[in-house]
Amino acid sequence: MKKALIVQGGWQGHEPEPVSKILAQALRERGFEVEVSDSLDALKDEAKLKELDLIVPLWTMGSITKEQLNPLLEAVRSGVGIAGVHGGMGDSFRQETEYQFMVGGQWVAHPGGDGIEYMVHIEDVDSPITEGMHDFQVSSEHYFMHVDPGNQVLATTLFGDTVMPVTWTKMYGKGRVFYCSLGHVAQVFEQDPQILEMVARGMVWAAEGKEESE
Repeated sequence: MKKALIVQGGWQGHEPEPVSKILAQALRERGFEVEVSDSLDALKDEAKLKELDLIVPLWTMGSITKEQLNPLLEAVRSGVGIAGVHGGMGDSFRQETEYQFMVGGQWVAHPGGDGIEYMVHIEDVDSPITEGMHDFQVSSEHYFMHVDPGNQVLATTLFGDTVMPVTWTKMYGKGRVFYCSLGHVAQVFEQDPQILEMVARGMVWAAEGKEESE
């Protein structure tokens, strides 16, 4: 049985606990054993982290110590997958540039705040994460991000003529990285079933890399 750790907390406006319950349930339905922690100290034990298949950070902003961050980075470098959504992974620990490098992006702005109506376009129809999916509309924060040009972009949105990645994958060392900028609050996952399906597939994809790295 694959093992996953969800670490939830930070700014409460992103509803880390309700979102963590949604993602934990999605993983359990796919055969994962899931531990949920509300402390970044759960990241201190590097040996334990390296026994996992997947780490899901849901921790917006805040700060992290080197004793918490370095084991996380090393575990992913070694082959443990990491996957997350919205600010819970894409706007964490703003001073930690190595963390941002691992994620492949960092939040910059969400013009207009919450409740913006926008389209999400499926770019990569051949990926196992987005296969069979189609474009959909969402009402939420519209994330403009700094992004790694080496990301494998799976879905995008538009800011005028600017194409902005919404969902991507990348590698960090031997570890698979999955990120989706949707998921501002728990209700977003109810807007279109493809949102949770895409995130669930992304988490599974990231976890599957552990076997390949061994």
